[in-house]
Amino acid sequence: MARRVWGMASVLAVVLGSSALARQAAPMAPEPVTAALMAPDDAPLRWDPGAWSRETTDCDRLAAHPSDPDRLTAGVSQSAMLAAGVDAAIAACRAAVAADPANPRLNYQLARTLGYAGRGAEAAPFREVAVAGDYPQGLFVVGFVHLTGQGAPRDPCKAGYLIRRSAQAGRFAGLVGFPSWSLAGQFQGCPQVRVDLDELDGFLVRARAHPENNDFYRGLLIDTLQRDVAAARAAGTPRPY
Repeated sequence: MARRVWGMASVLAVVLGSSALARQAAPMAPEPVTAALMAPDDAPLRWDPGAWSRETTDCDRLAAHPSDPDRLTAGVSQSAMLAAGVDAAIAACRAAVAADPANPRLNYQLARTLGYAGRGAEAAPFREVAVAGDYPQGLFVVGFVHLTGQGAPRDPCKAGYLIRRSAQAGRFAGLVGFPSWSLAGQFQGCPQVRVDLDELDGFLVRARAHPENNDFYRGLLIDTLQRDVAAARAAGTPRPY
C-alpha cells in the first residue's frame, strides 16, 4: 500500500502546489517536540481570526500565501515573490510583526519570506508563534518542512502532529496530506501522532466537500486515498502500518 500511495506523489504535488513533495531531503538532526505542541490530541484549536487585527498591511500585500484560507489579499506565489526580490517583503513583515508581535498571520508571513530567502533558522521563532496560535496555514507548512527536512530539521513526529492539527482546522492540504502520509507509514514510531482509520476517512470526506476540491487531480487523489483506507479497514488493521 505504501508504494502505491507514494506513486501518487505527483498528484499530491499538484494539490499542494509544491514539487518538493516528490523529493526526499537528506535527514537532519530532529528537534524535540516542544511542550506547546504536545497538547492532547483533541484539544480545541486555538486559532480565532476575530481575536487578531484584520487590517491589511504591506506584509499581507507582499507575503500572503495564495492558498492560505486566512489571507487578507489575493496572495503572492513563491516564484512571483522571488522574481520581485524578497527583501521588501521581509522588511514589510518585520515592521508588521514589530507593531503586532503576537499575530499568528503576520508571524507566519514573516517566516515565509525568510524561508524563501534561505534563512530557515532565522524564520524558526516566527513559525513557532504561528504554530502556537494554531494558525491553519502555519500548522500545515511547518509540518511539511519538518516532514521533508527542507528549511527545518527533518522530524516526522513533529510533522505528523502539526499536519494532523491542520487537517482538524480544515486546511485542504492537511485533509489530504495527513491521510496520504499516514497510509505511507511516515509517522511510525510517533506516539504523539494519532492515526485512526475512521478519522482519516472523515478527513477525506471533508476534503471531498471542500471548495479547493475543484479539479480532476484532487478528486483522483481523494478517490485513491479512500480506497486505501477501506482496504486497511477490510484487513482489520487498527492503524495503517
